[in-house]
Amino acid sequence: MSALFTPLSLRSLVVPNRIVISPMCQYSSAHGEANDWHLIHLGHLALSGAGMLCIEATAVEPDGRITPGCLGLWDQRTEAALQPVVGAVRRYSSIALAMQLAHAGRKASCRVPWQGGEFIPVADGGWLPHAPSAVRFRDGDALPLALDAAGLDRVRRAFVNAAMRAARLGLDALEIHSAHGYLLHEFLSPLSNLRDDDYGGSLENRMRFPLEIFDAVRAAFPADKPVGVKVSATDWVDGGWDLQQTVAYARQLQARGADWVCASSAGLSPQQKIPVAPAYQLPFAQAIKQTVGVTTIAVGLITEAQQAEQIVAGGRADLVALARAMLYDPRWPWHAAAQLQASVQAPPQYWRSQPQGLRHLFGDGAAG
Repeated sequence: MSALFTPLSLRSLVVPNRIVISPMCQYSSAHGEANDWHLIHLGHLALSGAGMLCIEATAVEPDGRITPGCLGLWDQRTEAALQPVVGAVRRYSSIALAMQLAHAGRKASCRVPWQGGEFIPVADGGWLPHAPSAVRFRDGDALPLALDAAGLDRVRRAFVNAAMRAARLGLDALEIHSAHGYLLHEFLSPLSNLRDDDYGGSLENRMRFPLEIFDAVRAAFPADKPVGVKVSATDWVDGGWDLQQTVAYARQLQARGADWVCASSAGLSPQQKIPVAPAYQLPFAQAIKQTVGVTTIAVGLITEAQQAEQIVAGGRADLVALARAMLYDPRWPWHAAAQLQASVQAPPQYWRSQPQGLRHLFGDGAAG
């Protein structure tokens, strides 16, 4: 039996296989609201046969968007806009549906990638970003506003509010984004956190606010549904956040009830030097799994079925997450199941598509 296609229980959620579709920013919202693009994008990925689909990084407040086109979940309008999208997925797919809650921090107020991604000044319709400290991400960006006590409380309440709205939408799981140089990662890294209060300095202090956010979200989301965390295991910059600190963070998250840690990397500094190669971030997930024991998700240039199978079968990670590979091949799980002689869930409208030699690809119900 294929290890990649065995189920996994996360609290009350049973994921039918170990393939996760990563949250991928679409930069296609207006005022944070989902629209027809999200219906098409998430709808066709929901028919992929993956075990879990995670909705893109979703800003918990307007100033927490990376771009003006980022998805949000901060008020009744943004919640209502997601209802028909979630409803359509539910009608036609049994895939586990998660959402990544996020705040861009000092990397907010940028143009969408296909327009260059540069910082948008306030005079041109942008906004001043917030951060742990008044430290720019890159030259030319506005100096971010350092969060004071009231700002920290506002962000905490925004995460809680979004978690409660996600619960009302009936989502199966949440992932808290503390990676890729966004707000919670900025608190963790000594390169971006220069505070001299209880939220800066020592590792314990730098972890304090991200852990407070986790505790608040965990308390606001149904207890029988899982909440995981995405981390950047290293900044790839000397003197920055690294794997040793990540392991300490993962231990704290596990003690608080985190259901998984997804191990990514980078995003905090333009000075990063990343040795990109197939599965180049896998050692981070493996180290966290073996050292801490928490459920881990491996991500980063995992593109081949046998590669994913070996990761799970070898105990290096519990799940694998695919992003660009899923955009390029939205039926990647079908093709992986065919190679590994496993089966996937598919809508009956598609049962006729299975090749003659793979009559059991979609299970016994489609084999006739």
